[in-house]
Amino acid sequence: MTRGGHSTTDTDLERRCIVTREASPRSGLIRFVVGPDGQLVPDLSEKLPGRGIWVTSDRAALNEAVSKKLFAKAARSDVAVPDGLADLMEAALAKRVVHLISLARKAGDAVCGFEKVKSWLSNDAVKVLLQASDGSARGKGKLWTPEGARWFGHLTSAELGLAFGRESVIHGALARGGLATRVVEEATRLMGVREMIGDEGVIGKGKTTK
Repeated sequence: MTRGGHSTTDTDLERRCIVTREASPRSGLIRFVVGPDGQLVPDLSEKLPGRGIWVTSDRAALNEAVSKKLFAKAARSDVAVPDGLADLMEAALAKRVVHLISLARKAGDAVCGFEKVKSWLSNDAVKVLLQASDGSARGKGKLWTPEGARWFGHLTSAELGLAFGRESVIHGALARGGLATRVVEEATRLMGVREMIGDEGVIGKGKTTK
């Protein structure tokens, strides 16, 4: 159901990116609105009033929207775009992912530390395996992603530490159910705007290799 009480259709779940001009699921786009003062405002929670302007959650798409003044074109008026928009969105999305993981931890649906994560993996309790982008490849390679689960490595050890109330965390895991689906959605958005080196950080389907 929508907030107005109407049934949600597949069309309602898609929006058109002002850069690619393609209709995509909302979960892969970022919503913006223009405030009364003409300032562009990100609306990650998708609750702000006003006509939504949607951009694919991708650093290149955000930069193109700014350089080609596509926000003003979509709004049909002058729009003040914050400096460093892509960097601002990266920071905001990372903060949302950290917050959601923190909520999962408080609900008992997330653990951190090599041994605890390994135990959850052995008991097939993991929906998302979290590993810090700056952790050693050798250490991270000792854990595995279960079939049907997801692996995410776009957060730093300091950011994962914030989520778990510690200074630094390399390994974490989210249980099936709970907030895992929301974490995957927000983490996928972050993946599009955070530049990584090599294959680190990709949310992918699990593998059973141990």
